Amino acid sequence: MTVDKIPKTMAGVVLTGHGGPDKLVYRNDLPVPRPGAGEVLMQVGATAINNTDINTRIGWYSKGVTTGTDAATSSGLASARHEDASWSGSPIAFPRIQGADCCGTIVAVGQGVDEGRIGERVLVRPMHAPSTTSRPYELVTFGSECDGGYAQYAVAPAHETFAVESSLTDAELASFPCAYSTAEGMLERAELKAGERVLITGASGGVGSAAVQLAKRRGAEVIAVCGEHKFDAVRALGADRLVARGTSLLEVVGADSVQVVVDLVAGPQWPELPELLCRGGRYVASGAIAGPLVELDVRTLYLKDLSLLGSTWQPRHVFENLIRYIERGEIRPQVAKTYALAEVHQAQQDFMTKQLAGKLVLTVAES
Repeated sequence: MTVDKIPKTMAGVVLTGHGGPDKLVYRNDLPVPRPGAGEVLMQVGATAINNTDINTRIGWYSKGVTTGTDAATSSGLASARHEDASWSGSPIAFPRIQGADCCGTIVAVGQGVDEGRIGERVLVRPMHAPSTTSRPYELVTFGSECDGGYAQYAVAPAHETFAVESSLTDAELASFPCAYSTAEGMLERAELKAGERVLITGASGGVGSAAVQLAKRRGAEVIAVCGEHKFDAVRALGADRLVARGTSLLEVVGADSVQVVVDLVAGPQWPELPELLCRGGRYVASGAIAGPLVELDVRTLYLKDLSLLGSTWQPRHVFENLIRYIERGEIRPQVAKTYALAEVHQAQQDFMTKQLAGKLVLTVAES
């Protein structure tokens, strides 16, 4: 596509504020962005639904919220405060185009970007470095602090768009960036090694199912916690043992029995997790869908020499490795259902029921 053939307007979904699904508005008159210096313009093929999309919309990141994400009503979370309801802790500028995941094709480039990149099929790294010289832990989240993939076109820094050579569809590729980079970042932070035993909570969700695959790729023994009706799907990803959600983990798995816990759930059952870890064990979190406030016996922490780790920011090589895993066929997509962009309300509603194992994807190009 040449620059003169790029349309002036596009279809997309804008988030107009924190609250219920009514805050997501589908429009077909949004201006197509133009790439600035160091940026590329992509025609979006597909974008996936993620917890971060829901959490941002309902305002769950606000410290005023102390409940799990399932406490959100049709009008969002009443205790959410606009001033701190984002990843960064700063107010989001509305309207905002969400969509942390993006698979697209580069159709135009800004100043300083090689025109030879036009035509590349790319994945966008969701956790941007603000610049090529950014320091560790500085980040901008695609679809939160800048516009994302819920539209027919999107711009991103050239250094954060990664060419991918794959026979997978756009929808399948769009299922990878956010969930799999989050999962790989967690395993990297916890330094999971071959032969170690890891327990993964929320193992049927996007990040959890990615963590199962990526942990098996590392040669670990995987204990997966999820709903019983999803056992077959999670077992097919490589889980060695399945534990039903809500079961006493101490009774079923046993104290001091795992080296690593990968937690996406937190909530009331959290106090069992440090007890599961052996001496010198590592706990890593990148989610708290069952509730962000937990009770910790600090004696368990120090007497067992445990490490408690948070994981959001990722070093660049995490995403570079992910691209290689995809191209070598070492991980496979888990797409449960696809939707047209205009069906974003239904897609997010289905996502929040947690009944489907795998990713829910918006196929943007066909919208």
